[in-house]
Amino acid sequence: MLAPLIVFVLTSGTLTGKIVGVQDGDTITLLTSDKVQHKIRLYGIDAPEGGQAFGRKSKSYLSGLVFDKTVTISLEDVDRYQRIVGRVSVAGRDVNLAVVEAGWAWWYRKYAPKDKKLRDAEERARLHRKGLWRDDSPIPPWEWRKPVPLRRIVRPYS
Repeated sequence: MLAPLIVFVLTSGTLTGKIVGVQDGDTITLLTSDKVQHKIRLYGIDAPEGGQAFGRKSKSYLSGLVFDKTVTISLEDVDRYQRIVGRVSVAGRDVNLAVVEAGWAWWYRKYAPKDKKLRDAEERARLHRKGLWRDDSPIPPWEWRKPVPLRRIVRPYS
C-alpha cells in the first residue's frame, strides 16, 4: 500500500527505512518499519529520464547506492505529485550529492538555487567529464521533458 503519511513526515523531519524500488536516477521507494511505502524525490537534483540518454545509467548508479539498503530521508518538501522531496543518506553518505558528483544528474538550480555543494559537485563533474558529462552537450531533463510542438505531416495521396 502506498500511503504518503505527509503529516507524520512534516512533524518529524526525517524518515528511515529500506529502499525497495528505484524508479529512475532521482526517485526511489522507501519502505518503513511499519510497512508503509513512500515515494521519495531526491532534493536538488534532476537526473535523465528513462527514455533519455544516460537515463538507465543514472538509475543504475542510484540503485547501486541505495537499493535494499537502510537510508534516512531528511524532508525538504512535498512535490505536486505528493512525493516526499528529501535528502537521502546511507551510512552517513549524502546520496543526492554523490549522484551529482558522479555525473549522473544535474544540480536542479530551479529548486535548490542556494545549494553550493550541489553546484560545486556539478562543476567538478563537468570539468572531469564524469558520467553524462562525457557527452559534449547533454540535454537537461527539464528541457527534454518540454512538449514537442505538433507538426503537420503532409502525405501525398497514392
